[in-house]
Amino acid sequence: MSNVETFGSIINGETPVLVDFFAEWCGPCKMMPPILEQVHNQLGDKVRIIKIDVDRNQQLAAQLNVSSVPTLAIFHKGEIKWRQPGVQPANALVQLLNKHIPQ
Repeated sequence: MSNVETFGSIINGETPVLVDFFAEWCGPCKMMPPILEQVHNQLGDKVRIIKIDVDRNQQLAAQLNVSSVPTLAIFHKGEIKWRQPGVQPANALVQLLNKHIPQ
C-alpha cells in the first residue's frame, strides 16, 4: 500500500481485498505471512492482500472494531464481506475470496 493510496480507496475497488490486521508483538500474527503468500500464489492479481498494523493505525482499528489480532477481513466494493479473528488456513481464505472475485 503506497502512501498515496488510502485504506478507503483500496477497499472500494473492484478487486476483493484481504486485510490482515496485525501487531508486531503478536505471536500468532507471525504465522500469517507464509499463509498470505500461499493465498497470493494461488489467486495472484485477482485479489489484493494488505497488512494493517493496529498499533500504527489505532483510529482505523477502532473504527472497524478490531479488538484482537490477527483479525482477517475481506472487503469488496467498500463493503466488509467476511471477518474472522485468529489465524486462518490458506485454503479456507482462498475459498472465501473466490466467492468475491468477479468472473
